[in-house]
Amino acid sequence: MKEMSGCSAFMSILEDEGVNYLFGNPGTTELPIMDCLVERSGIDYVLGLQEAVVMAMADGFSRASGRLSCANFHVAPGLGNAIGAIFNAYFFGSPVIVTAGQQERGLSVTEPMLYHDLVAMARPVVKWATEAQRPEDIPRIFRRAAKVALTPPTGPVFVSLPGDILKGTVPMTLGHSTRIDSRSRPSSAMLNRLADRLLAAENPVIIACHEVYTGDAMEEVASVAERIGASVYSPSVPYVAVFPTDHPLYMGEITRNQKRVREILDSHDLLFMVGGEGLRMSVPSTVEPVPPDMSILQVGNRDWEIGKNYPAEMAVDADVKETLKALIPILKEKQTPGQSASMQTRVERIKEHNWSTRREILVSEIEKQDADTPILPDYLMMEIAQTMPEDGILVEEGISSVRNLLNLLPVNHRHRLFGLASGGIGCGIGAAVGIKLAHPNRPVVALIGDGSAMFGIQALWTAANRKLKIVYVIINNSGYTILKERLMAYGGSAATSGRIIGMNFKDPSINFSQLSAALGVPAVEVAEPAQIRPALTDALKADGPVLLDVMVRDISQL
Repeated sequence: MKEMSGCSAFMSILEDEGVNYLFGNPGTTELPIMDCLVERSGIDYVLGLQEAVVMAMADGFSRASGRLSCANFHVAPGLGNAIGAIFNAYFFGSPVIVTAGQQERGLSVTEPMLYHDLVAMARPVVKWATEAQRPEDIPRIFRRAAKVALTPPTGPVFVSLPGDILKGTVPMTLGHSTRIDSRSRPSSAMLNRLADRLLAAENPVIIACHEVYTGDAMEEVASVAERIGASVYSPSVPYVAVFPTDHPLYMGEITRNQKRVREILDSHDLLFMVGGEGLRMSVPSTVEPVPPDMSILQVGNRDWEIGKNYPAEMAVDADVKETLKALIPILKEKQTPGQSASMQTRVERIKEHNWSTRREILVSEIEKQDADTPILPDYLMMEIAQTMPEDGILVEEGISSVRNLLNLLPVNHRHRLFGLASGGIGCGIGAAVGIKLAHPNRPVVALIGDGSAMFGIQALWTAANRKLKIVYVIINNSGYTILKERLMAYGGSAATSGRIIGMNFKDPSINFSQLSAALGVPAVEVAEPAQIRPALTDALKADGPVLLDVMVRDISQL
């Protein structure tokens, strides 16, 4: 045993658990941590200027790396500021240890300034939450926190750290890390049943979901699709790369339009949902997206997602990559010559209207917009898709303007895309910082709507402070276009009168170039279609972050 403070034990365990970055915004209760960092070289403190931004950075790092990160906040208001961003990480499953300083326990009984029950605040949006009661409990708590955060289904955990616990010095043993191997596969009997059912389908379809990215199973999904001749779609809310776009069986995203989904699925007799829930919708509809007689097979280790909304004929709680690796040779062995011939026929039919074929048609139509001003969003998406380096990463939080982005952006590696998973806006600018730290040698372009940008604009300062080579593209249409569209579709007084309240940023307009410069990031205003590609090319060559303020047309007015 060694005599040490709670704070020193906390920092030592983070280092031993593989944490390289501590993302934070400090306050008085975190001063022991800030002092402890002075003598440590193994952990890099990344300062963010608002707690939601800090959490977005940690979330982005863990999403892009699959590794443990830590985010530290200041008491109740700091944790409260971060809750929405913690929700984003919880939805995705990012393994982040979230900590917050708490008032010293001797003072807490009086409910001093800034005090609240932090565990109760955090519990709804984390896998596990606790408060340290003794300095000697720090090792056990943080070893458990790391284990829980990294065990699939992964996700954030929370620890409240009272000031006296951080400062208290006692003899303690730090212990060692625990990792749970959850890479399970189904029984032989279940694998054979899955194979028989997939091979018997006359026109199967695959939706590749979240765990295809987290489990690095893109290649295995492609092999299964090729073996059974299945069309492959990304989910209705595509926020990670799950399938190579140039593959002849790839069809694109399934969409969130219930009527369109139903039209697609009506032509298939079997749906294989791989790695999560692939049919999340946004608004109500009288059309049920899944045909009532559709047979569904589902595999993944997020058991809550399996059969959640649509009953599964076969529901398998197992690791996606391990399951598919075991399934592929069984499919090969069992496939009859007749099934092989049917598969080849389906493949040829799919090629006629796959993603690549439809992309060519779409590009030819969008290219006609090369002289339109304000710039049409689809033209901006095309230029970005065609200018992005092959090894580049796109961070996407563009909401309405990006509706054709994934019909244009080639995906050739699993880190190609990080989008808005939960639907809670404001994480994109900060997430790009964490993603760049996770992949320092890859170009990073962050495509952010002007409305989203104002939820996390402070992250620009951190990008400038760290001299991170990130290109921020602000899609500037001076308003909440997605809300305008849905308000018009709602069909009430606004649709009748054409009057829209609370959805425009025009009096005064937001000058993102000046705002960016004030936070240390040079900016370029882009107003003409011909300016897009040169501006993006130059920005990608810069030695630090650059912001492109791109003026686009408000498509709700088209």
